[in-house]
Amino acid sequence: MSADYLKLKKAKTLISVVGPTAIGKTALAIELAQHFKTEIISADSRQFFKEMEIGTAKPDKEELASAKHHFINSHSVEKLFSTGDFELEALKTLEEIFENHDIAIMVGGSGLYINAVINGLDEMPEIDLSIRDQLNAQFETEGIEIIQKQLEEIDPEYFAKVDQNNPQRMIRGLEVFLSTGKKLSSMLSSTKKDRPFNIIKIGLNTERAVLYNRINLRVDKMMERGLLGEVQSLLPFRKYNALHTVGYSELFDYIEEKVSLDDAVSSIKQNTRRFAKRQLTWFRKDQEVNWFEPDEKDKVIQFIEELL
Repeated sequence: MSADYLKLKKAKTLISVVGPTAIGKTALAIELAQHFKTEIISADSRQFFKEMEIGTAKPDKEELASAKHHFINSHSVEKLFSTGDFELEALKTLEEIFENHDIAIMVGGSGLYINAVINGLDEMPEIDLSIRDQLNAQFETEGIEIIQKQLEEIDPEYFAKVDQNNPQRMIRGLEVFLSTGKKLSSMLSSTKKDRPFNIIKIGLNTERAVLYNRINLRVDKMMERGLLGEVQSLLPFRKYNALHTVGYSELFDYIEEKVSLDDAVSSIKQNTRRFAKRQLTWFRKDQEVNWFEPDEKDKVIQFIEELL
């Protein structure tokens, strides 16, 4: 047990549950919320959007009813919801939760968003909007691959941390460098902000083969539930950044007859596995995360209670 945890002196505690996609974070968060009789903040950057349901693996109706969730279906894909926006709104929501509860749960696999709540974001520099327009135009005409290559060359640290299939993230990294000459990775949480609550970090992981099998099965279930139909219904929204994400981009390619359906589904599985690998790389760098297997819920609760 780290020295930091031995200094839990603040009145309120945030339990942060992290890990790769499909590992079982939602189930653990609900169990923790029920055990500690509290509420959940979702830190999954795709579950914010009400138009995206099946492909984001949101909690189902029963799960949502079993514990109060925040930031599920809270925003529209038509409006940009940045990491900084989430930091401000999540901290305000935590303040409200802590009025009636000593503990709150935050769960998700979006490292940047979790980091924003726990450590805070540095002030971001002014961006040359003409550069942003130029990059957006380049994306529209040439696709994401060239932008990915440019960003990987100038800021490999940021490139490795974020969803490389998300044009908004790729363009953000490039526009900061082209506007300031400084890498975005050098600006992220260089100074850790003090929060008025304790933070306990719980991570879920398992053997890679088991995780990859869970991912493949989840994608198959999404297709059975009607993911293709959902993506077809979202064609009018395709230009929005939220839709440039794993599970949606690949099926848009199928709809446009660029690939077969089998190849699109295989790509979703492959890209999701790659995404999970990047998530683990991010979370493993945090020495304060306490790791458990997905089926060790009782051990997690016991661990947290000992700290409290």
